[in-house]
Parts: sequence; structure tokens; C-alpha cells
Amino acid sequence: MVDLKLLAYLESYLTENRRQRFDKVLEERTKHFTVATEDVYQLHNTSAVIRSCDVFGIQEVHIVEERNSKRIDREIAMGAQKWVDLNRFHSVKTCIQDLKQKGYQIVATTPHANNCLLHEFDVTKKSCFFFGRETEGLSQEVIDQADTFLKIPMYGFTESLNISVSAAIVLQHVTTKLKQTDIDWKLSLEEQQQKRLDWIKKTIKSYDEIVERFYESS
Repeated sequence: MVDLKLLAYLESYLTENRRQRFDKVLEERTKHFTVATEDVYQLHNTSAVIRSCDVFGIQEVHIVEERNSKRIDREIAMGAQKWVDLNRFHSVKTCIQDLKQKGYQIVATTPHANNCLLHEFDVTKKSCFFFGRETEGLSQEVIDQADTFLKIPMYGFTESLNISVSAAIVLQHVTTKLKQTDIDWKLSLEEQQQKRLDWIKKTIKSYDEIVERFYESS
């Protein structure tokens, strides 16, 4: 539960432009869709996916690092990791279990006999889009656990896209389509307040000292 008096006090340290920016971005944030990357080897690809999630309003990203464990490339993500929540897992199994407990269907973004083309995808279902390794694609475990398979139509000689490009195409399409529905896809008021507090903490210098002063004077 967010202390609303503290939140109001902390907001007084923000510029009017920053407060308005938080309002605008939070209004477009969603957890209806989320993204998971599985053991992506090239660090800049994971970072670019995180950046795309921020751009298209996806609040949470799940990173499976069963084989590869690296820090997020700050230069490529361009600060997006400050605004998007990163959930890291050491196994695909625990990641999928966590997602299914939260009500997400698992969407494997890979060519498959029973795949669904992007324009046919049902955006009403709470979904996590899985993107795999650059050369190998998604693991058999993700394929076996997937509820549906999603394919981006391609018409050239090249049969695959870089995962960060694939993520951007998928997210742009599904979020645009989602906002044309009557689904309640936005963050709850409490989630927005919690996220606003988190963003303020990452924005204001001497945050801990300011909070301490607030409670001492209360």
C-alpha cells in the first residue's frame, strides 16, 4: 500500500514536465501483455527488447538466463531498464510456472504447424510472448509448454528476423489492436501509484534522506 502523503511530498521534488510525463506514460502502461526472452546470447538483443517493451507500454519483462547470464547493456537499453520491471529466472520451468500462475497464456513466437499469423492473434487473452536464442530459437521445453504459436508473415528470401525486431513488430501490432478493444488493459490505480513511487525513487537524488526527513517532520 502506497503512502499517498509521502507520494505527494516526493512529487513536489519533480518538475511539472516530469510529473506530466509520468502521468502520460502510466496511462498507457499494461501488464495484459508481457515478454520473455530465453537465453539470448547477444547482450544488445536483450537490451533492445527491453527498450521496445518500454516504447510500447509493456511494464514487465521476463529474462531466462539458464545458460547465459549477463548484465543489461545500458547503452542499448537507453535507460529503459529504469522504467520497465525486469524479472530474472534461472530456468524456463520456473519462469513458465510463474507466468501461468499469474494467468498468462504462453505464446511461442516461432514457425509451427499449428501457428497463428500475427494479424489473426486474439489480443483479448492475457499473454506472454516468448522469444528464443538467436540461432537455435526457443527450447523444446517452451514449445511443449506453449498454449499457442505466433508467426510474423514473411515474403522474402530471408526466413527469420532478429529477435529485437520481431519483438518490436509483435508488440506494436498487439498493443495497437488491444487499445481498440473494451478490455481493461491498464494498470490498476494502486499499481500506477506504486510504479510512480518507484520511478520517483529512481529519479530523485538523495531519495532516502528526503523520505527520512518527511517522516521525522510528520
